[in-house]
Amino acid sequence: MTITIAASGDAADAVDRVVPQLVTDMVASGITALNPTLWGPDAESEAEKRLGWTEAVVVSTPLLDEIDALRDELAAKGVDHVVLAGMGGSSLAPEVITRTYGVELTVLDATEPGQVLSALADRLDRTVLVVSSKSGSTVETASQRKTFEKAFTDAGIDPAERIVVVTDPGSPLDESARAAGYRVFNADPNIGGRYSALSAFGLVPSGLAGADIRELLAEADAVTVELAQDSAANPGLVLGAVLAGTTPLRDKIAIVADGTHIIGFPDWAEQLIAESTGKLGRGLLPVVIGTKAPEITEGLHDVQVVRLVANAAETREVAPGEVEISGSLGGQIMVWEYAVAVAGRLLEINPFDQPDVESAKVATRALLDQRPEPTAPAFTDQGIDVREVGGIELGDSLASAVTGLLSLVTDDGYVSIQAYIDRVANPELEELRDALAARTRRPVTFGWGPRFLHSTGQYHKGGPANGVFLQITQTAKEDLSIPDSPFTFGQLVQAQAAGDAKVLSEHGRPVLTLTVSDVQAALPALLAALR
Repeated sequence: MTITIAASGDAADAVDRVVPQLVTDMVASGITALNPTLWGPDAESEAEKRLGWTEAVVVSTPLLDEIDALRDELAAKGVDHVVLAGMGGSSLAPEVITRTYGVELTVLDATEPGQVLSALADRLDRTVLVVSSKSGSTVETASQRKTFEKAFTDAGIDPAERIVVVTDPGSPLDESARAAGYRVFNADPNIGGRYSALSAFGLVPSGLAGADIRELLAEADAVTVELAQDSAANPGLVLGAVLAGTTPLRDKIAIVADGTHIIGFPDWAEQLIAESTGKLGRGLLPVVIGTKAPEITEGLHDVQVVRLVANAAETREVAPGEVEISGSLGGQIMVWEYAVAVAGRLLEINPFDQPDVESAKVATRALLDQRPEPTAPAFTDQGIDVREVGGIELGDSLASAVTGLLSLVTDDGYVSIQAYIDRVANPELEELRDALAARTRRPVTFGWGPRFLHSTGQYHKGGPANGVFLQITQTAKEDLSIPDSPFTFGQLVQAQAAGDAKVLSEHGRPVLTLTVSDVQAALPALLAALR
């Protein structure tokens, strides 16, 4: 299945204007040839070790038999429930792969204690845990690993029979996992996390869960020749021009799944775009929306709507100012990876680093080391504690506090909702996004914490300084200790929220934090305040 892209309006103009120069500059063949100079001298050292994703199909194919064999081995022992402990690219790609193929995978990319407890309580006797991390130093994944090790041991199960590790060769996790007797799959170290969908990070958990990863790689392979060609028809060049070539730049990329067979793709693309481009005060903000989202009908000057469809328009007119793209999952992954690398060149940034992700981690670690008492709320309204950093005029009610935050939204700005809440138990919370978009008539993003910290978190600090931030946190009903750690999951998730708010404030971004004790009970009040 080929990739088809159809564009109209500014996006079509960008394709006509930008793609010929990309062809002349031999950008496509340069990416395929692993040319690290395409993004300028400042990016060259990073690009030298981050272009392995272009060869992912060839590098990953030898893994397939090993993954199949392990799945059969586990099934013979009655182990058929796969839990994935991973963050960012380590979890987002397997999630879209398994959802698209209709197989079950429990993705544990959370520190909210209720979500961790639910995963622990679900068929532990039939569970294999995939621990997925390039280094193993990610605090979320390390904490989840230790928690499952203890749970397996307490249940009389040898963790070495139930834990599979995916990591870079020679990493601290690689060494500790092999010493513990765990099954280890090494990934290509020349692939960055958000470009790792077709590496061991995407394939091992997806294959163990039962997804057809052979077909996935075949789909990706089918577009590689086209992507390598310096041609005006190259979909990677076309999409790159759509994303970053409009004049003036439509830097809010509204991605909507509209008839595609691929499930959850916008969430994966969100990380790829935001973490790759949001730096040096510029970048592209991906906004994941539904088919009835206000952003589609508002005609916003800085929003580019990209629809993922079953069949992109070839003979009919595309909606004014919109883009349609269709194709297989493996093909789409490859095309978007090329396109975002191309967008980095057009934006004159390094698409392979993430300099601002670490700042929130540092702030979190400091708070965990010190564990100060929580800051007292400015006030409590309807059982919701209200706090702020960044000079928001709060007033004396929940509604006035929200109004104070939204008064700071500029004509080219956006609102980010960050929910440090159990996303499995409270999916209704995403209703807040459309409510706020309808009110502000500006793009609104929604992220579950802490997983968005490994995604849009880079853009929030490194991209344009035109965002305002609404944090929603929860006082955990039941906490969970982390083995061999001086803090609990409840303390960890609160430190992550507070640490990110601190860093955002230091970057001049206002943050309103609303803390609830019962999400379902608070939802009507939250919706009312936002509307």
